[in-house]
Amino acid sequence: MRNLPKITVAVCTYRRNEPLRTLLAALVEAANEVRERAKIGVVIVDDNPDGRARSVVCEFKNRFAGGVRYRISGIGNISVARNIAVDVASKGSDWVAMIDDDCEPTSSWLGAYLDVLEGTGADCATGQMNLRVPPGSPRWLEEQPFFDDVRFDFEDRAALDVAATNNSIIRASFLRENPQIRFLPELGKLGGEDMVFYRTAHRAGLKIRFAKAAGVWGNEPPERATLKHQILYRYWLGNSTYVTNRHFGVGRGRLFLRGAKGFVEAVVRPFARLSRRAPPQWRYGVAAAAGGVGLMSGAVGVRKKH
Repeated sequence: MRNLPKITVAVCTYRRNEPLRTLLAALVEAANEVRERAKIGVVIVDDNPDGRARSVVCEFKNRFAGGVRYRISGIGNISVARNIAVDVASKGSDWVAMIDDDCEPTSSWLGAYLDVLEGTGADCATGQMNLRVPPGSPRWLEEQPFFDDVRFDFEDRAALDVAATNNSIIRASFLRENPQIRFLPELGKLGGEDMVFYRTAHRAGLKIRFAKAAGVWGNEPPERATLKHQILYRYWLGNSTYVTNRHFGVGRGRLFLRGAKGFVEAVVRPFARLSRRAPPQWRYGVAAAAGGVGLMSGAVGVRKKH
């Protein structure tokens, strides 16, 4: 029997036992889909100080050919948890896949990644994370483009300079050979740690491709299906964009102007749509404007925790 490559899926979890159970069940299906092509294992890093995810992990301890490893971080810093996850997962593996604990991969997820990695010789690939809200949520959330502009959408196998930890896979040897490239603890409560990690890795030579068929669902809880959440989320996203861009030397003034431009475009957008006799999409306009404000606020020293 030929030696199959080993893929270890790294997951960090915090106060989400039921979503974690949903994720692991979906991972079992994805692992079964590629059982003739790869050996799949899982690493779970529990960022809860009480270790509450252990019971869920135990339910799946015999479900993966590559085993399940459980570690506790417990300090409420996602960067620290991610670093533990990739360090543990990269040992004895060929590839480390990353996904968030509130996501649900399609059954073809890992197979789609293998197709792209084998077909391009890339060191890394990333795919789409498609957000969805529970039944009974306001219709405007899906009628307006709240989820469209926060989703990666490129040509299949396109070369990229960034990837997202909610849906990506990276060569384990790169992680072992570059221990200095890790998630920054100072971003662990602000966010943007994944963008900085992958852009830094790309600058160090990591070849990243887009895997259009490697999709995952982001399952939004009911409390996020509100306009208030969308406004606060967009504000944080703008603020996080400032932090990550400043890390790579983009000027404060330039970023402030980018935020101001985004704010103005968001304010004008509903009126431009009305002039074309299209629905104005007021709610989306307000949320998009909050993103511009978040970027501008970063330039004047405000930091919004995730």
